[in-house]
Amino acid sequence: MPTRNLNFESKVFQKETLAVAGTTEAVVRGGRNLFSLLPKAFAGIEQIGVIGWGSQGPAQAQNLRDSLAGTSIRVKIGLRSGSSSEKEAEAAGFTKESGTLGEMFSVIRESDLVLLLISDAAQSKLYSKVFEALRPGTTLGLSHGFLLGHLENEGKTFPANINVIAVCPKGMGPSVRRLYVQGKEVNGAGINASFAVHQDVDGRATDIALGWSVALGSPYTFQTTLESEFKSDIFGERGILLGAVHGLVEGLYRRFINHDDMKKKEAFLNSAEAITGPISKTISKEGILAVYEKLGADEKKVFERAYTATYPAAREIIAEIYDEVSSGNEIRSVNLAGERLGRYPMGQIDGTEMWKVGEKVRAERKDSKIPVNPFTAGVYIATMMAQIDELDEHGHPYSEIANESVIECVDSLNPYMHARGVAYMIDNCSTTARLGARKWAPRFDYIIDQVAYVALDDGKQLDASLIEKFKTHPIHPVLAEVGKMRPSVDISVT
Repeated sequence: MPTRNLNFESKVFQKETLAVAGTTEAVVRGGRNLFSLLPKAFAGIEQIGVIGWGSQGPAQAQNLRDSLAGTSIRVKIGLRSGSSSEKEAEAAGFTKESGTLGEMFSVIRESDLVLLLISDAAQSKLYSKVFEALRPGTTLGLSHGFLLGHLENEGKTFPANINVIAVCPKGMGPSVRRLYVQGKEVNGAGINASFAVHQDVDGRATDIALGWSVALGSPYTFQTTLESEFKSDIFGERGILLGAVHGLVEGLYRRFINHDDMKKKEAFLNSAEAITGPISKTISKEGILAVYEKLGADEKKVFERAYTATYPAAREIIAEIYDEVSSGNEIRSVNLAGERLGRYPMGQIDGTEMWKVGEKVRAERKDSKIPVNPFTAGVYIATMMAQIDELDEHGHPYSEIANESVIECVDSLNPYMHARGVAYMIDNCSTTARLGARKWAPRFDYIIDQVAYVALDDGKQLDASLIEKFKTHPIHPVLAEVGKMRPSVDISVT
């Protein structure tokens, strides 16, 4: 079970204490002014091996290299022999000639800090070889707790003679790099990250993890556990971060056409555009409750009806997802899917009428003309709140809840969907996230259409107390406190 009673001590970085929802959490505020502390945080580390070139690999490798420029610490990419990613790594400045590109297991053997950023499916297949290649006393770094979940399914553990840490950016790889680059102009720009220390064999693990996060450009780093991280992360991807928002906007688009007689472009504006544009921007800058408070009296009534109809239906699916993740079933599903991908690769998800209409809408877009549809807002925020409540019920740290259910949506993922469409948003995430979005999006679409909308159209009695619970929910002051450390600039997706 995740725990909120977390605390850490650092010999290198100054921590701050956040008071959130009756609890306290220790965090480290990032910034380029801390880069001078990185050699101390990485004391004894001569080489950082970044293994893999998927969603996170390119961003993390380049950010680390840039942050450590002028030090003696080398960042080296490790790829499988003959990898098609070699040319991309070389284009980013990692070459065999310079000693910054090599075969993955050779890089693992020679590195003091190994960041294992290969796909989750590859980790499941190769972990025993990776463990054999790690030298005693070195540090294994993960950006996802998936491997822990897989090891638990297998009845295995990490080698006892290494540090095991995690730094998990709350955004897809392109966001991690983009905001870091923006941070060259505005100190503190970056993607928030969680960190976890699973094993500490030499007393250095916490500072190594914090140094890694600071070097990635994280505006603030909060503590979690590897177990809590993989449960909230895999769960969140299937929920409001990716799967739910995809399913919701497709269902809303159809409803606006079939039920409200909207034209296709108008339906897209009032569904996908409303969520990824003004609704997300308001939540990012002012919080969830602000969306509701800015509505007129009649619009509030529409929001409340949509919210109270959607919340119970969304919570049902949300609870099922959490059970599937925490039981290990979702990890097994990802591994099984990985074995099928050679025969049945993932197809495109933006070829339907709605997303073709979306291309035209984006080409003609005027942000000032995008409406904050109160029905859309009620459906979307009800689903977001259902996810928040599920994580809260299971005792996840509030910083983790806020990031996995709100901040990552509105500051990292939704801006890409707004600029480039659903396929770009989803397919620049990990394979695990892409699989989960494809699996669960139809479930959200179906249950909201079959349960929530039917309840509305049939005039069924709805639970009005849900609105009062929403208005007084502890997530609102949490977001206000955590929001003080949000990225200092909006992500540029052009």
